[in-house]
Amino acid sequence: MKELLAFLPILPEIALAVGAMGLLMFGAYGGERVVTTIQGLSVVLLIFAAVLAAMLPDSRFGTSFVVDEFARFLKVLAFLGSAVAIVMSLDYLAVEKQQKFEYPILILLSTVGMGMLISANDLIALYLGLELMSLALYVVAASNRDSIRSTEAGLKYFVLGALSSGMLLYGCSLIYGFTGTVSFEGIAEGSKHPGIGLIFGLVFLFAGLCFKVSAVPFHMWTPDVYEGAPTPVTAFFAAAPKIAGIAIFVRVAVGAFHEIVPQWQQIIVFVAIASMVLGAFAAIGQRNIKRLMAYSSIGHMGFALVGLASGTAVGVQGVLIYIAIYLAMTLGTFAVILAMRRNGEMVEEIGDLAGLSRSNPPLAFLLAILLFSLAGIPPLAGFFAKFYVFLAAIEAGLYTLAVIGVLASVVGAYYYLLIVKIMYFDEPVQAFQPMPGELKAVLGVTGLFNLLFFVYPAPLIEAASAAAKSLF
Repeated sequence: MKELLAFLPILPEIALAVGAMGLLMFGAYGGERVVTTIQGLSVVLLIFAAVLAAMLPDSRFGTSFVVDEFARFLKVLAFLGSAVAIVMSLDYLAVEKQQKFEYPILILLSTVGMGMLISANDLIALYLGLELMSLALYVVAASNRDSIRSTEAGLKYFVLGALSSGMLLYGCSLIYGFTGTVSFEGIAEGSKHPGIGLIFGLVFLFAGLCFKVSAVPFHMWTPDVYEGAPTPVTAFFAAAPKIAGIAIFVRVAVGAFHEIVPQWQQIIVFVAIASMVLGAFAAIGQRNIKRLMAYSSIGHMGFALVGLASGTAVGVQGVLIYIAIYLAMTLGTFAVILAMRRNGEMVEEIGDLAGLSRSNPPLAFLLAILLFSLAGIPPLAGFFAKFYVFLAAIEAGLYTLAVIGVLASVVGAYYYLLIVKIMYFDEPVQAFQPMPGELKAVLGVTGLFNLLFFVYPAPLIEAASAAAKSLF
């Protein structure tokens, strides 16, 4: 019995992995007839894993895997993000005749990697989680084998992902060489008197992590992969994997390197500024809404890293609030993008939203709320997300970073407001086909969350505060 209890910390990951293997066997024997069943069971499995993750006590699996308040908070977000991504893909895959039983199973396997990554407590667990998450993502990016764009997206992501993994591994080997250990506690002890070799290792490690969250200057894959991959895959990419990437970024920075905050703070400040500025300016000229969301994602990762740059518990709390609200804003926006269908064909141009307020007022209203929230306009949830990260930066004395962040936010508001202007003031074009029920549900929940967050923000803020404090 004691031996079985030792596996308690990894119960959600075991449930997902065993469930994915079982569904794979079921799909192999049942073929295309059981696709809908596998999709439904995958969603149930992810929700079950989220409940399990939320209920686990503080514990460890060896020295490599840790369950704490921080891990519980982010695993619930990541698992639910993956579940919603599968739900949002149901209608698209059916209409496009791309229903493959492997698709939800690959998302399950990728989510196992996310769980491993969020709880990683040494460099080996970090790398295993990262690769397990990424390998499935490379495949789903290229899942539409009849589309050259999808194949190109998967290939680009794979090649650049391999490059980033090599950089990350090189950084890990340098850190191990100069500290003599792979555990985060040992690295924290060994980094009290850092040499140039350890700093080099830190830079390479952060470079690999920047790729996973699509932060500048390792963002180059994002616009092409977002545009080329099937739209439900893009929605998945924009949500759950970003949560896992930010989680390990925070755990490495404040867990393994809390003794040398001034050294890594400079890196994070540069990456945050570059991501916010590029995300704000590069999105202005975009005409494809998926490419625009790619640059928006780059900018939002920059805003999230503003909180991390402070190196304090308040900053980490700001990051967690930001990433939770970002998840809701992104999934809601992609629910609308997935509903952009005319005459049986998907449309992706921003101009296709012209006059939406007259052809479908509820859809235009909810999208406008999400866009205002992405822009950070009060009293919507996106405003509070930015408020908490900027507050942490100001408390840490990073005034320039906070000012640049506010200015980038103002520039970014332009292209969000431009879409609202197109929806409300341009001449209407042909109306979209009726929105599927599951997309209506996602859009309704995320839209109301963003609109009404200010009424009762305490649960999220208190949960994020407890999660942040567990790292310090």
